Amino acid sequence: MGITSFLVPMIDPCVVASTLCSPPFISIEGAFNARDFGAGCRVSDSAARVRPRRLYRAGELSRMTARGVEQLRALGVNTVFDLRTDDECARMDTEMKHLGGLEIVRLPITQHAKFRSHPRNIHRLKGFAENELNAFLEAYTTILKCNSSCLERVLLHLRDRPLEPCVIHCTAGKDRTGVFAAAILMPVVPMFAMRFQREAVFRDNWTGTLNMGSSRPETMRAFLGHVRREYGGIETFLRKHTSLTDDDFRRIRENLLI
Repeated sequence: MGITSFLVPMIDPCVVASTLCSPPFISIEGAFNARDFGAGCRVSDSAARVRPRRLYRAGELSRMTARGVEQLRALGVNTVFDLRTDDECARMDTEMKHLGGLEIVRLPITQHAKFRSHPRNIHRLKGFAENELNAFLEAYTTILKCNSSCLERVLLHLRDRPLEPCVIHCTAGKDRTGVFAAAILMPVVPMFAMRFQREAVFRDNWTGTLNMGSSRPETMRAFLGHVRREYGGIETFLRKHTSLTDDDFRRIRENLLI
């Protein structure tokens, strides 16, 4: 019987270390893929830029140490928006009932309900193996369409509590938080490889698994283009699917731009 090799493409450790020590990444002990939304992010065709130290994004925070919590607090963060589902947290043993006194706001993204469902993941992985870009576009569009109320909750925080920085996070800190980041800013496989290798559905389509764990610029560009073509832009979409008004968007822009 042959032995399947689950090789994960590796990046030069020196490049990784240099990248993670540079903006927009921030160091939070026990967390990973933590970034400042506003670090160096400029608005197209404008001198304005996104205000730093207001909104952060990250991957899983359940392994964050006491020092990591203090590092978040030093950034002014008191509110954590958790986009993971209960099933996902239970299966991956990453539940967070408390986090050093930080307020945890549960906003489970329904696209990831029954996250490890065997039949569903067979179909998803097949899609990622055959056409990675289309698979991501479908996933990102579904996240946006099915979870406008969760996005609204974060935007209301940015509208009403501009001096209270917050962090949004999911498991990898790239897809759900990425869609939210794109929506807000539009107006890492090796660490998780062993977890996925334990289940046959992921082992049987390792190409799809690796593609699903990737994060490429063209993926987000395709998603942003789709939102503009399909909905006329993110503000048009949110006006239709949430209670947010033109005045709300104006206040959010004032709070986030400098």
